Amino acid sequence: MLDVFGERDMVLRRIEEIVECEVVVRGNEISLKGSEDAVNRAEAVFNGLVELSEKGHHPTTETAERLYKMSEGGDGREVLGDVILTHRGRRVAPKTRNQKQYTDAIRKSQVAFGIGPAGTGKTYLAVALAVEALNRGDVARIILTRPAVEAGESLGFLPGDMMAKVDPYFRPLYDALYEMVDPAKFQAHLERGIIEIAPLAFMRGRTLNDAFIILDEAQNTTPQQMKMFLTRLGFGSRMVLTGDLTQVDLPRGTTSGLHDARRALDGVEGVSFVSMGRDDIVRSDLVMRIVDAYEEADEQSENPGG
Repeated sequence: MLDVFGERDMVLRRIEEIVECEVVVRGNEISLKGSEDAVNRAEAVFNGLVELSEKGHHPTTETAERLYKMSEGGDGREVLGDVILTHRGRRVAPKTRNQKQYTDAIRKSQVAFGIGPAGTGKTYLAVALAVEALNRGDVARIILTRPAVEAGESLGFLPGDMMAKVDPYFRPLYDALYEMVDPAKFQAHLERGIIEIAPLAFMRGRTLNDAFIILDEAQNTTPQQMKMFLTRLGFGSRMVLTGDLTQVDLPRGTTSGLHDARRALDGVEGVSFVSMGRDDIVRSDLVMRIVDAYEEADEQSENPGG
């Protein structure tokens, strides 16, 4: 009960705020009073917290909120209980149904696309699954790449060699890896080529075998670059491509390779597409509101008389 209710009953208090029924706690018993639907959803939250706690998780107020959101469409325990990786006591797991669908697609398909707005965990979960596959010995190396397209601003003539010049583009990938691999081990993997981080242009002419390959910011590829990248797939490898079709930084009039791939590869065996939306954003609530505001502004600009 201590694990379920959280420190100073913080989790319990949050549940009382979000559920639409009365919660009465007496000792180790919890009574729920209200409409059948409200009671069923609250019961799903408590059952989920108990099961996750028994599996060694430490539920938080966010866990309760996620379970409550998912209780409308069924049980959320399978989602939050799917721990991909544990590093320094931190568990990496999907937090929404679409994120769970995304991680399942990566595990089952040789090529998986994750499409959605910022903050939906597309890159983070893909990197976690790559590290998991490497640790298990399913692949011999991890290759992380992205197109070197600037987001509306010029970086100018940066000092250093080629990798130093493109380093700013790869910060999100480095950030994710630093949370999942010890620094010394990460550096050793880089030096031995077990982890490779390179611009998309470096992929041309290669055949990538026994590798977990992630293409980040795939919306900034051209159709030719996308085809080039996908045809690098070798034996024993899998690819994950992530992108947000609302944040294309290509020159005006240039078709996004991600958009073209979704049209051309839909229904191809071994290729999966998973779309995520605002409800899958796992950053702060403010990010959700920002995404909503931009979508509303875009709709108004497209339909000024609507």
